[in-house]
Amino acid sequence: MKHKTSSLACIALVVSAIPVNAHHSFAALDQEHPLELSGVVREFRFTNPHAFIRLEVKDNDGNSEIWMLEGSSPRALAHDGWTSTTLKTGDELRMTIDPARNGGPRGSWDVNRIMFRNGKPITGLH
Repeated sequence: MKHKTSSLACIALVVSAIPVNAHHSFAALDQEHPLELSGVVREFRFTNPHAFIRLEVKDNDGNSEIWMLEGSSPRALAHDGWTSTTLKTGDELRMTIDPARNGGPRGSWDVNRIMFRNGKPITGLH
């Protein structure tokens, strides 16, 4: 019995030492109805666990709305040549996002679906 108890304790110790790679779900995003946005960067945060862009988007009446858009991790973006200075306040972007299902001004973006408004691709050489 003593041997069984110590074996179970060792297994529990080993299992608890394995890192858990927890992550949130993208269920809140409507990935089947992407949305085209054009706007001006108000903030670019190259932070873990995800980079964010605050994008000012104007509607047809000229009213502005700030969209909070979540991107990949800085590590993944760096692999594609991005740095903390790739985007600057005032940069004009055109992007396709997966919008929030609740209709709020939130969503996610991907490096393959974002460019400067003039059509120039975004790279780490900006």
